[in-house]
Amino acid sequence: MISGTAGDQQAATVGQACFLPGMIKSTYGTGCFAMLNTGHQAVQSRNRLLTTIAYQFNGKPTYALEGSIFIAGAAVQWLRDGLKLIRKAADSAALAAKADPEQAVYLVPAFVGLGAPYWDADARGLIYGITRGTSAAELARAALESVCYQTRDLLEAMRGDWPTGSAARTVLRVDGGMVASNWTMQFLADCLDAPVDRPKVMETTALGAAYLAGLQAGVFPEPDAFAKHWRLDKRFQPKMGEEERARKYAGWRDAVRRTMSGK
Repeated sequence: MISGTAGDQQAATVGQACFLPGMIKSTYGTGCFAMLNTGHQAVQSRNRLLTTIAYQFNGKPTYALEGSIFIAGAAVQWLRDGLKLIRKAADSAALAAKADPEQAVYLVPAFVGLGAPYWDADARGLIYGITRGTSAAELARAALESVCYQTRDLLEAMRGDWPTGSAARTVLRVDGGMVASNWTMQFLADCLDAPVDRPKVMETTALGAAYLAGLQAGVFPEPDAFAKHWRLDKRFQPKMGEEERARKYAGWRDAVRRTMSGK
């Protein structure tokens, strides 16, 4: 008997206990998917996000805004398998930490086009800002930073769509393989100017699916009680100054502009 069904991102939203309007989770695998709980209001996006159902309990749907990034962990795979710069994905953060802070190198990983909020299928990847001093370290840093910049693109779109503005300073709950990197998660917090919470239970999709089935079967508690069992592994607080944050993000937006197909 089937007691509960959910798509990957909906299950992860439940597993992260994002049950209150304004809560956001972001999953980092090959791609990246962010969902903002908008409560019982199905917000129609003006910024090219998707309006979807986050979950449904007792026949009452809770809605969300969703944004998808095509290339996240796949950029690290490219460093490993395509460029042969690292032996394993976990080496990327240590290499990125060696990068020259004076070099503003950007990678726009539009290997298969750009997802939300751009939706440009004809865009192609770009490395911008390289000099003769650019090395593998700067490329590794640019690949990891690109995931964080793309996440900010999604959250900026969500801020524009969410009428109460409560998404502006919310905590971002993260999961997926990439979040094991402390370096990447710290830059994510710096880029967003918001706390980033990594849970103790990383397999949030499986946890969410199991909870939905268990709730229907009567063996798991109601959502409020389930949320109390969510446990924090590490919170990453933003440390970067506002001027530096604005300068870096402006550089990213300029690089994206150069990548767009113009169609």
